[in-house]
Amino acid sequence: MHTMKLLYVGESWVIHSVHMKGFDAFTTTTYEEGGKSLKDAFESGGIEVDYMPAHIAASSFPDTVEKLAVYDVVVFSDIGSNTFLLHQDTFSKGKITPNRLKIVQEYVEKGGSFAMMGGYFSFQGIDGKAKYAQSPIEEILPVHMMETDDRLEAPEGVIPEIMMDAHPILEGVSKEWPHFLGYNILREKEGSQVIAKCGDHVFMAAGTYGKGRTFAFASDIAPHWGSPKFVNWSCYNTLFVNIAKWLAHNK
Repeated sequence: MHTMKLLYVGESWVIHSVHMKGFDAFTTTTYEEGGKSLKDAFESGGIEVDYMPAHIAASSFPDTVEKLAVYDVVVFSDIGSNTFLLHQDTFSKGKITPNRLKIVQEYVEKGGSFAMMGGYFSFQGIDGKAKYAQSPIEEILPVHMMETDDRLEAPEGVIPEIMMDAHPILEGVSKEWPHFLGYNILREKEGSQVIAKCGDHVFMAAGTYGKGRTFAFASDIAPHWGSPKFVNWSCYNTLFVNIAKWLAHNK
C-alpha cells in the first residue's frame, strides 16, 4: 500500500532582539517554528511528512520536477516567494538557477498537488512582501490574489461560512467552526470549488491545474490568525488530513 508523502515548507523564523537597560544594550537571537500542529495533523492520518524550514528551503528546495515528484503533495505555509526565486547562487553570485516556482507549476501540471496556507508571508502578505501575485503559484491556485497588502485583520474574530458542506474535504468536520483573527483576501477563479467564504472573500477553495490538484486556505494554521480555539479544535486534524487526501486523489 502506497504511503502518501508530503513536503511541508515554511513556518519558521528568526527573531533578533535588542535589549536596552539604561546606558547599556545587548542583543539576543532566537529561532522558532510554528508548524508543529499542522505537521502532527498530517501525520495523524498516516502521511509521511518531510518538513523544510524557510532557511533550509532557500538552498535545498527541489530544483527539478523529478526531485519534487517523489512527493504526492507540496504545501507552502507562511514563506515568501523570494526564498524560492533568489537562490544564493543567483542573489550573491549572479548565476542562472532554476525558477523553483515554475518547477512547482510544472510538477502540478504533470499530476502533482499543491496547497498554500495563509499568513503574513503567504499569497501577497504583509506590505505585499510575500509577492505571489502574477507568479506561477497564482497561475496554478484556484484563487486570484490582490497585488497589494492583502491582510484582513479581524481582532473581533470571524467565522467562515461553509458553501459546499458535501465536499470530501469536509467529511467528518463539524459545521460549527471556531473563529479566526484574520486572513488573506482572495477572490475565486472561474471553475474553482469555493468550499468556504468569509463575507465576500474566499476562505477555502479547491481546483485543478493540468493533471494536478491545488488548494488555498486563506488563514493561518497557527496563531495569531489561527486562533488557539482553531488549533485545538477537535476537527483540526480531520480537516487537514482530508485536504491532503483530496489533493493526492485519495478522496
